Amino acid sequence: MPSLPITTNKTQLRRWHPFKEALELELAATATILRTAQEAIAKRGAFHIVLAGGTTPRKVYEALRKAQADWPAWHIYYGDERCLPSDHAERNSTMAAQAWLNHVAIPANQIHPVPAEKGALIAAEEYARIVDKIGVFDLVLLGLGEDGHTASLFPDHELGMTEDAPSTLTIFDAPKPPPQRVSLSARRLSDAAQVMFLITGNNKAQALHDWNGGVAIPAAAITPKNGVDVYIEKASSN
Repeated sequence: MPSLPITTNKTQLRRWHPFKEALELELAATATILRTAQEAIAKRGAFHIVLAGGTTPRKVYEALRKAQADWPAWHIYYGDERCLPSDHAERNSTMAAQAWLNHVAIPANQIHPVPAEKGALIAAEEYARIVDKIGVFDLVLLGLGEDGHTASLFPDHELGMTEDAPSTLTIFDAPKPPPQRVSLSARRLSDAAQVMFLITGNNKAQALHDWNGGVAIPAAAITPKNGVDVYIEKASSN
C-alpha cells in the first residue's frame, strides 16, 4: 500500500496513506479492519471497534457487510452521535445498522449505540459508563470535516484532551445541525491500539493543509501512543 512520509506535530504522529480514488481507499480500509479484527480476536478473543459516521465510512461498512468474519467476537461502539430519535435516518447508529450491522451475526448486546435520544447530558453519562468498562479500543475510525473537526469535536469547543478528561463530552451548540450531540473525548478516542482517519472528497484541502502545517485543529488532538493512520484520497488534498 502506498504511503507518504511520517509527519508529526508536538504530540501526534501521522502516517499518510494516499490513494488515487475513493474506491481504492475503501477497499484498503476494509482489508485493514478485517485484518486488525482477526489479530485482536486471535490474541484476546474479542475485537472492540469505534465507528465513525459519514459517506466514506458507510461505503466501508457496506463492504464489511459482504465479508466473512468472526462476527460473534466483535464489539461495536460509536465515536459520536446526534441527539435525535433512536431510529432517525441522520444518526450514525442508524446508518451503520442499515449498511452493515443488521446483516451480520454480531450479538445485539455487543452493539453499543449512544442513547442520544435521551438528550446530551443523560446520554453522555450513560455512555461513559459503557466505554469506561473497556480498556484500550482495538481500532477507532474517524473522519475529517471541512473545518478540521472529527467525531463531534469542533473548533473552539472543548476537546477533552487532558489526562483527567471525561470519556464523553456534551455538545449543545454544534456548528452543524443538530446542535446537541455526544462525543467521545479526544482523550478517550486516543486510548486505542490503532486509529484510522478515512478522508475522501474535494473539500478537505484547507483542513489538511492546516493539519499538516501544525495548526491545532480538532483532528490533531487524537494522540494514541502508536500514532494515527490517515487513509486519504489524493483529490482531497488538491
